[in-house]
Amino acid sequence: MTRKNKTPEELRSHRWYGVEDLRAFGHRSRTMQMGYDAEDWTGKPVIGIINTWSDINQCHVHFKERVADVKRGVLQAGGFPIELPAISLSEPLVKPTTMLYRNLLAIETEELIRSHPVDAVVLMGGCDKTTPGLLMGAISMDLPTIFFPAGPMLRGNWKGVKLGSGSDTWKYYDELRAGKITQQDWTEVEQGIARSFGHCMTMGTASTMTSIAEALGFVLSGGASIPAPDSNHIRLAAQCGRRIVEMAWEDLKPSDILTRASFENGIAAAMAMGCSTNAIIHVVAMGRRAGFDIGLDDFDRIGRDVPVIANIRPNGDTYLMEDFYYAGGLRAMLKTIEPHLATDAMTVTGRTIGENIADAQVYDSDVIRPLDNPIYESGALVVLKGNLAPDGCVMKVSAMDRRFLKHTGPALVFDDYPAMKAAINDENLDATEDTVLILRNAGPKGGPGMPEWGMLPVPTKLVKQGVRDMLRLSDARMSGTSYGACILHVAPEAYVGGPLALVQTGDLITVDVEKRLIQMEIDDAELERRRAAWKPLAPRYERGYGWMFSQHILQADSGCDFDYLETDFGAPVAEPAIF
Repeated sequence: MTRKNKTPEELRSHRWYGVEDLRAFGHRSRTMQMGYDAEDWTGKPVIGIINTWSDINQCHVHFKERVADVKRGVLQAGGFPIELPAISLSEPLVKPTTMLYRNLLAIETEELIRSHPVDAVVLMGGCDKTTPGLLMGAISMDLPTIFFPAGPMLRGNWKGVKLGSGSDTWKYYDELRAGKITQQDWTEVEQGIARSFGHCMTMGTASTMTSIAEALGFVLSGGASIPAPDSNHIRLAAQCGRRIVEMAWEDLKPSDILTRASFENGIAAAMAMGCSTNAIIHVVAMGRRAGFDIGLDDFDRIGRDVPVIANIRPNGDTYLMEDFYYAGGLRAMLKTIEPHLATDAMTVTGRTIGENIADAQVYDSDVIRPLDNPIYESGALVVLKGNLAPDGCVMKVSAMDRRFLKHTGPALVFDDYPAMKAAINDENLDATEDTVLILRNAGPKGGPGMPEWGMLPVPTKLVKQGVRDMLRLSDARMSGTSYGACILHVAPEAYVGGPLALVQTGDLITVDVEKRLIQMEIDDAELERRRAAWKPLAPRYERGYGWMFSQHILQADSGCDFDYLETDFGAPVAEPAIF
């Protein structure tokens, strides 16, 4: 029995449909124009389904069918479903980067909900930026919300070898450059690495963010782990439809679910699963939307206590998200790290996260390791600070050669991606495995949009010598499917005059993960001389959305939201007037 905290007259949609005036006549008659009867909406919650399907989003191909299953659940529970399409953000295909448009999706989500006669929403996403973008908008609007994750695709396959999206792209590209595989092999890898709809089946940004969404309380328990082609995923869609109708009557909103502890649960889960570095930017942005001062220090603090126990590539070298699901999925992993969770945090189920995972079990202890046998003894990510990154930068220590945990080497600096790309195949490039490759002017404003360029290719001449990892440094991001000793999100970025802009080729760069230090070995007087000589680069945009983006985007340590969208920028937006 649904606990109804609202009467039909108190539903938000009643303002559009339930009153007797000229405007409501127009709302009702135009809805009837689409073939609906008054019985379809009268006395029922109107459920908005924000669908990020498109013909060119490979992760969301199945959303065209899944939205029908969500609607089925809404109708079964006595609601009135309306589908509201939103920008799709196909990760590999949108240029220059989907990160340029994450906030646009957040704006669209918030305004779609605000401007329509909607009482509650189901968010359909999964491809990397869709999860945080949808949630950021829904958090700001604060109506009852469930997130329906796209689910990971099936394992890739090549000659009987399991392939992981992204991770094996980089691996076999190096093997191709080294002459270890043929062009025909490379073509076969291309054909076998993505075998079904669904998002990346490695622990990339997509699985990271849908799992964090569940740990925050936005996903029905266990939902984030279900592979996209599994019939359980179809059932999950209908379950979301039924549950969101109950939530509309209960008036269970994001503000009733989210606390600072919720975000700390999300961070703990991220660290245990061996998360994408992108998790930091997105969780910080979502936390600030909810009014909590979530920051880089929270990730570093929690990461010191929570080890990586999800043995999923690119952290492990064998298993993928399909294996994770069969091993018990996120529920089992959360049960394993229960001592590090605030188990009284509320979720969309109407129960606490502790209640949701009470009976969870691990079915394969090599895929989901116990706390005393982790694949990495601390969390996946660390935050480094120093004269090169006074506001911080990020390193994924769980998926790299450990010899770079403490390293000093000479910088090789590239001011833009084309220069780096042109040099990397030069057989005479002055670089050794101790060199620190630096790509700058690739941050939020400089990229533009902070593209995933941070996993710089190891120079071809070194690849041929057997080198597969070296220290790389950038104000860009990297794919969650990437790996290696990459230091990312340097803040402030070089484009705005951050210290990264002052590094010169040959400068010694020191990294000490134990001390959480990143340093360029240059004295203060020399840095001041270089700073005085620095000149800003030309604007990336002089009109349009890109111009607006450049005017208002925050730095990486602040989550790369627009300054005017954060909670404390101004008073809450009122409900739209209906005249």
